[in-house]
Amino acid sequence: MPEEAPQEPPHKRRVRYSGRNPRSFSEKYKELDPAKYAGEAAHIIAKGGTPAGTHRPICVDEILSVLAPKPGEVCFDATLGYGGHAEQILPRLLPGGKLFAVDVDTAELPRTEARLRALGFKDALVIRRMNFAGIMGLLPEAGGGFDCILADLGVSSMQLDNPERGFTHKADGPLDLRLNPARGAPASELIKTVTLAGLTRLLEDNADEPRAAIIARAIKGAQLPIRTTAELAALVRSAIKDIAPKETEEAVKKSLQRTFMALRIEVNGEFSALDRFLEALPWCLKPGGRVAILSFHSGEDRRVKKAFAKGEAAGIYSGAAPGPQRPSPAERRSNPRSCCAKLRWAIRSATPAQ
Repeated sequence: MPEEAPQEPPHKRRVRYSGRNPRSFSEKYKELDPAKYAGEAAHIIAKGGTPAGTHRPICVDEILSVLAPKPGEVCFDATLGYGGHAEQILPRLLPGGKLFAVDVDTAELPRTEARLRALGFKDALVIRRMNFAGIMGLLPEAGGGFDCILADLGVSSMQLDNPERGFTHKADGPLDLRLNPARGAPASELIKTVTLAGLTRLLEDNADEPRAAIIARAIKGAQLPIRTTAELAALVRSAIKDIAPKETEEAVKKSLQRTFMALRIEVNGEFSALDRFLEALPWCLKPGGRVAILSFHSGEDRRVKKAFAKGEAAGIYSGAAPGPQRPSPAERRSNPRSCCAKLRWAIRSATPAQ
């Protein structure tokens, strides 16, 4: 019998939305398909925005200058994300080089891998789903050490913008905040079990929130369980307005951002992972190896600064950044999300790690 012709998949209509422009994340079908609607994505970027479902890498030129990846070298990308930095590093490693790239995000990692493979990066790109704190486990596969290491500690725009991930106070969604939804407990469970004193310390230590005690009391005093981002945002906003009715919207927004950031850091154990990573770095860099770390708030930057200064004093690093490097004024205007970024670097000496 003759073979039946393959049936085409049924036509699927695009998402309909009210008004001239889409507002919710799911309605932005052109932004979510930049390969098909490249002109739309370019228009959004030109206006200083980030197309939904994508991420704009920060300090690319500065990082490439610090790391100076060369053909044949072996590099490590500790936080692959959307792959913007990796896309620029990989061609500079060819021929003969390799980039080991890791991430814990089970939702975004397969998409990023597919995108980079489609660009032609095959054997030179090694991807693993793991936390960068486990970098030493890759040393045998990497030949004993890395020539350059990059860690972009920021949360990707894909995570921030998608309300289903529960990372933003700007849209309603489950109060989750986990980078890997398959591990650990969501933020909604954390705020149920943490004590008032513990939550206050968490907001102070993880985000330098000046109104930590007020916000913590509002959260712990809620009569009903807080399950969504909108519920948490409303509580924080109400608590601030109660004690400072004339507070500006910008100040309230900053407290909302810090509250969500503090919970995200705790839920994902970000500080402990960073501490383990910084401790492992001297064993993972080859002599003359370069490391660049991009941080986005003071808690991260303090840890990086202290580790590099300690290593330089001990002779483990032959040089380290004298201060944080910031995105250029042009980049800050073009990409407002880059404004709080700080870049620090160090160079490994030949001194054995102790």
